Amino acid sequence: MKGIVISRLGGPEVLEVQEIPDPEPGPGQELVRVEAGGINFADIITTHGGYPGTPKPPLVAGREFAGARESDGLRVMGYAQWAAFAERIAARPELLWPVPPGWSAEEGAAFPVNYFTAYFAYWKAGLVAHAKDAASGVSTGRVPRVLIHAVAGGVGTAAVQIGKLLGVDMYGTSSSDDKLARAKELGLQHGINYKQRDYEEAIKDLTHGEGVDAVFEMLGGEHVGKSVRCLRDFGRVIVYGSATGQRAELDTRMLYAKGASVHGLWLTYLSAHRTLMDEAWKQLSAWTSQGHLRPVVGHTLPMERAADAYRLLSERKNFGKVVLRVAGA
Repeated sequence: MKGIVISRLGGPEVLEVQEIPDPEPGPGQELVRVEAGGINFADIITTHGGYPGTPKPPLVAGREFAGARESDGLRVMGYAQWAAFAERIAARPELLWPVPPGWSAEEGAAFPVNYFTAYFAYWKAGLVAHAKDAASGVSTGRVPRVLIHAVAGGVGTAAVQIGKLLGVDMYGTSSSDDKLARAKELGLQHGINYKQRDYEEAIKDLTHGEGVDAVFEMLGGEHVGKSVRCLRDFGRVIVYGSATGQRAELDTRMLYAKGASVHGLWLTYLSAHRTLMDEAWKQLSAWTSQGHLRPVVGHTLPMERAADAYRLLSERKNFGKVVLRVAGA
């Protein structure tokens, strides 16, 4: 079968479509015939050798996919640590979910990483519980505020859709007015073009100096500290990535004055906790069945153009998800 192989460490140029052995399923694993794969920043980091726990190359790339389960033909979407960008994959059954009716394979491949990550970001920020309290009549009298970095990306667009359902006041950063306008169509209330305005100052102005309750942070470097400064009292920064490739800059003394905190979110770790994943899927599947959630797929390319697809994401030229069509689907 064919697969996209990370032939050596480096940039997108190290990706090669090669003939590889068929997967041999381990105990309890399911074979899936893959139709599409979703690209994430973790995939870009993997090609450079910076993603924890990844084997050395050569290695079959990809951690998110959609296709048909070979045992019964059920259309499924799934999550793995690697080897998703191939015509077949041996997958853990607890990390396979049915593709909602009417969705394409590309939409299915754009769901698992983005929507589970966005859901857990709200969960870690305490805003899932807040929404449940509000629905049951328990109210603090204040609408929570969230700052979503890279709001036009895969996780960002998922976070906007979920935030709208949770009744959150959302602020989002992006590099273009066009992307922000499209994010507002999804439910974003406040767009900040970081190329035109410093987002820390914008948050101060837009919230009249109060700040936000949570920041979803995936940039790294100076942005961790800047995000903390965007918080109001007892706010939380949820860190789930480092797209800049830079080590986080944070003086923890900044946390003391406002009782703030920084939380790590790593889907690789959370995916091993079945109870958490099942609870998240229970809510996410309810929202999808009601038509409230649907992945935004910005670009779909054939697997032979994997390098171009990786560049689209790394250069931030995408809106929503970048997806690969897998040969043989």
